[in-house]
Amino acid sequence: MPITADSPKPALRVADVGHAYGARRALDGVSFDVPVGGFTVLLGLNGAGKSTLFALITRLYDAREGRIEVFGHDVARLPGEALRRLGVVFQQRTVDLDLSVMQNLTYHAALHGIAGAEGRRRATLMLEWFDLSDRRKDKVRNLSGGQMRRVEIARALLHRPNLLLLDEATVGLDIRSRADIIGHVRRLVSEEGIGVLWATHLIEEVEPQDRVVILHQGRILSEGPVTEVVSQHGGRDIRSVFAALTGADRPRAASEAAA
Repeated sequence: MPITADSPKPALRVADVGHAYGARRALDGVSFDVPVGGFTVLLGLNGAGKSTLFALITRLYDAREGRIEVFGHDVARLPGEALRRLGVVFQQRTVDLDLSVMQNLTYHAALHGIAGAEGRRRATLMLEWFDLSDRRKDKVRNLSGGQMRRVEIARALLHRPNLLLLDEATVGLDIRSRADIIGHVRRLVSEEGIGVLWATHLIEEVEPQDRVVILHQGRILSEGPVTEVVSQHGGRDIRSVFAALTGADRPRAASEAAA
């Protein structure tokens, strides 16, 4: 599955982005980069603005404040160039439960102009990558939650994007399924060089080698490599830093909140 991202530009650049729902500011001056071939965690509690930001990046909403670029392509001015480099897995599942696993993938491939034998070939490769080959003929409704998520990630990669966005991809999954999903995505980064923005409220999904963007009430409180963020704020670990920055009463608050 040759996913390459040989570019001096960041995979994603968010520059001074703001968004409001009427009088309520959902995002305010948000700026950060996602590097090529890196795993970046967008960490925030319920209402932080993570899903709003994803909607702006993917053009479900128009970004009227600031600028968003995917590999240097402005999503407002050159949406086609930007979005074809992007794969997305939203928090709400979007697979068709009454189609088979293979039908879900080949239908999505056709939407990207990848039809016929090539669409089936890519779908087959994705099913092998995500250990789903033996479920290819099964209706999606008969899969476990973790398997459905793997289908969605496989589907998002069919057009070979260089950047993958995942919004709360492990919500509702058991510990084993969560570990399986995040392991597959981290392998995409290490072996295929894809850039990832992983939005979550679960601090335990952050690892020391990651970059982290702490988003709280629409503002970036800190961002950078995890070890640098922890050192900068004098914390024991990312959990204690997150609790201190967001004013959480207990360090475990982030793990118990709903995104």
